[in-house]
Amino acid sequence: QVHLIESGGGLVQAGGSLRLSCAVSGLTLRHYALGWFRQAPGKARECVAAITWSGGGTYYPDSVKGRFTISRDDDKSAVYLRMNSLKPEDTAIYYCAAVEGSYLYTSDDDYDYRGLGTQVTVSS
Repeated sequence: QVHLIESGGGLVQAGGSLRLSCAVSGLTLRHYALGWFRQAPGKARECVAAITWSGGGTYYPDSVKGRFTISRDDDKSAVYLRMNSLKPEDTAIYYCAAVEGSYLYTSDDDYDYRGLGTQVTVSS
């Protein structure tokens, strides 16, 4: 069975930083592209970062570009999201996701596996 387990969320003041981790088991991570998504109450789930299976390509929407960084460690079977300069509008549940493929995937529908999420709350 495939499991993705996020950790590292919490409550932080605006301007602060968090590092989310996602531990992946049940698949060979180097064959998978990875992404981080978030969903705030009443809003659609959105991709905040994606990375190719080689790690050579990344994607960030304008809302987080320059503040968020996605990285992967295939030996540890993990993916990370470093979030700096956090804003109250970053408050959401954050999910990691995996899909077998060589492209950069930015739609939630593209992904085969997802974690249950970790809450990030940014206070003003």
